[in-house]
Amino acid sequence: MGLASRALCGAAGAAWRESFPLGGRDVARWFPGHMAKGLKKMQSSLKLVDCIIEVHDARIPLSGRNPLFQETLGLKPHMLVLNKMDLADLKEQQKIIRHLEGEGLKNVVFTNCVRDENIKQIIPMVRGLVESSYRYHRGEVCERPLMFLLDTPGVLAPRIESVEMGLKLALCGTVLDHLVGVETLADYLLYTLNRHQLFGYVQHYGLDGACDDIASVLKRVAVRLGKTQKVKVLTGTGDVNVIQPNYSAAAQDFLRTFRSGLLGPVMLDRDVLQRPPLADP
Repeated sequence: MGLASRALCGAAGAAWRESFPLGGRDVARWFPGHMAKGLKKMQSSLKLVDCIIEVHDARIPLSGRNPLFQETLGLKPHMLVLNKMDLADLKEQQKIIRHLEGEGLKNVVFTNCVRDENIKQIIPMVRGLVESSYRYHRGEVCERPLMFLLDTPGVLAPRIESVEMGLKLALCGTVLDHLVGVETLADYLLYTLNRHQLFGYVQHYGLDGACDDIASVLKRVAVRLGKTQKVKVLTGTGDVNVIQPNYSAAAQDFLRTFRSGLLGPVMLDRDVLQRPPLADP
């Protein structure tokens, strides 16, 4: 057995952090002001549409979805497109679908826009939903074009439910990194990967083994990538130049590597899947 294999086997049986420290973070400031304007504009636009297509990240199929869409479920046809399925661990796909059905969402499509997977299912589904809706069925249907698409900017809910949900959204790039802090995000990513026993980062960065201490991991990543910096340190004999790891640059690379799928597929909502779904509105 090679050194890398032994390191991973040992990591699989290791005890990782049972929880992530969530206190003391101001989640409210993670919601940019322009999103509030976008949300109001979206609400006025809903009067013009016959069907709502909600696009969400397949890695967080349950977390962070805008409650505005839940409120409209009983009023207009609605479908959920879970994109980036290539980056998501979908071993429990049926459980995800059942959970969403429990919340009243029966039209769900998993897609990968980059490879055009399942994209062609969307228009026929939308057309069927509109034509079968007695409230919004049109007496004359215009074939040129078959339908209009009214795009809206992506918006979060005005209030992020919890700090952990905010961290999941940020890992998927929905919340800007600098609002949370790249090193905090890298730490939450490390915590998540270890808890899910996803040790692809060990092989990707050529580390000696899995580790649950973010400072140690970022130090090794920085040194391996050559992301170091000279820092002057004042001593009793004068200034001394010391080579220090660039932790911020290493954290950014760690996040970028995860988001590009190089660390393998992940399901960030495994914890939410263990809970019962919200009642059907």
